[in-house]
Amino acid sequence: MTTIYEVAKLAGCAPSTVSRVLNDHPNVSRATKAKVHVAMDKLNYRPNTVAQSLASQHTQCIGVMVNELGSSFFGALTSAIESTMRQHGKHTIVTAGHCDADTEKKGIEFLIDRKCDAIVVHAEAVSDSYLIELIKRDVPLLIINRVIKHYEHHCISLDNTTGGVIATQSVIDKGHRAIAYVSGPLNKHDALERWEGHRKALADADIDYNPLNVVETLFTKQGGEAAFETLLKRKAQFSAIVCGNDEIACGVMSAARRAGMSIPQQLSIVGFDNSPIATCTYPTLSTVDYPITQMGQHAAEHILQTVYAEQGIANERHFEPQLVARDSLVVYQPDGAC
Repeated sequence: MTTIYEVAKLAGCAPSTVSRVLNDHPNVSRATKAKVHVAMDKLNYRPNTVAQSLASQHTQCIGVMVNELGSSFFGALTSAIESTMRQHGKHTIVTAGHCDADTEKKGIEFLIDRKCDAIVVHAEAVSDSYLIELIKRDVPLLIINRVIKHYEHHCISLDNTTGGVIATQSVIDKGHRAIAYVSGPLNKHDALERWEGHRKALADADIDYNPLNVVETLFTKQGGEAAFETLLKRKAQFSAIVCGNDEIACGVMSAARRAGMSIPQQLSIVGFDNSPIATCTYPTLSTVDYPITQMGQHAAEHILQTVYAEQGIANERHFEPQLVARDSLVVYQPDGAC
């Protein structure tokens, strides 16, 4: 294999200069960099990344653990992290936890064993105590969508409770009083917080909370379809349905149409996430924006700043949700109520 010494000889410089070029050191002239790169190309030289890691104490690689890989939501998150890191010459390893505590732990330990310089985690099933243990082990950990008390500086989060309030308040503001709610799994903290926000909005408007109008389901289109069927079987009365995420809302839309209901004339629907699918439904879906792309960018920027000492990078830890009003939400019409 070609060595750094052969590259230095061909380029007419010292091996230390080649090393500085490989590490993109600023104190190397453009002409010298060009000569070194020409020599590397001629000799087909590939840097020894293991040796570079030992020298710099960095692998130039970060890890990301998310719930699923096939979701547009997590695709947006991982894409934002990867593209931001790549712009700074870093690489990204991604694994999935599938909302299972053991699988999430194995995924995180896999990334630790790969000597990732930092790890971004969007975990649902592992406990706060496990994540705290990792932090105490000096694992450079950044947690998305969860706030751990006393460890807020390791967290990037969205106010899901406020998001739940905003979603339900949006239908109340349109005159709806008979409101159904389809929640994601309430053992997940984000689903629980959004449901709590729903209840708060009802209480603030003096609307009684009716358990018959609430269905817990999976964060999927199929879950939304099944939840709507459950509401019909219960003979629940509603003119609007607030959903725990956009996929649930799409399922509700499909099932409502099969039941012969017109949207939004007979039924207003609001989702949560503002995922790409929200603009592809008919009518387009009113939803609460979850700025997951921006959160991914800020996670990457935080790592660049704290791990790689990059300067002049913005760093935001807490995001506020906002309503994105579209065509699935209209003013309540008594004659059109379910």
